[in-house]
Amino acid sequence: MIGSGNARVVANLAIASALTILLGACSSMSLPSLSSSSAPPPEPGVAPDMPATIRSDEIVGRWGLASYQNPNDRARTEKMARDQCRQPYVITAGTSGGVVMHLADQATPQELRLKGSPSGKNYIGPAGPTPGEQDREVVSFDGRVLVTRFVDKDAGVRYGNMVYVRCAPRA
Repeated sequence: MIGSGNARVVANLAIASALTILLGACSSMSLPSLSSSSAPPPEPGVAPDMPATIRSDEIVGRWGLASYQNPNDRARTEKMARDQCRQPYVITAGTSGGVVMHLADQATPQELRLKGSPSGKNYIGPAGPTPGEQDREVVSFDGRVLVTRFVDKDAGVRYGNMVYVRCAPRA
C-alpha cells in the first residue's frame, strides 16, 4: 500500500513518465523548413575526444533518482532520491565501454559515453562534440551521489538538476 506521503511522489513520477513518452513521440515528427537556404551551415571544428575523470564502471548500478531546480533544495532532494531506491533507476554497462541511460525526452535508453572537456568538466552523452546538445554535464560526483544537468537549455529547465543516489546492495 502506498502511504499518502509517497502517493504524491508516485503520482509525479507517473506523470513525468507519461510526458516523457509523449514528448518522445512529438520529437519524431518532421516539419518542412521555411528557410530559403539550401546549404547546411558549416560544421564547427571538432576537438579530439578527451577522457572523462569518471570511469563508466563507477556509475553502473542501481540509483534512486529525483531532481531539483533551486540549489537550496539539494539536501531534501537527495533524501527523496534515496527513498526511490524501492524502484531504482538502473544504469548498466554498455557493450562498447559506455553506460546505458536515457537521453532527454527519449523513452528508450541507449549507450552513452563519459566524455571529458578542456575545461575539466565531465559529460555523459552520445558520441560527438563535447559538450553536445544531448549531453548532460556532471555537476558533481562523489561515488555515492551523482548530480547532472542537461546541456540543452530547454531540457535543463524541464528536468532540473538530476540527483542520483546510489542504492544499497541487495541483501
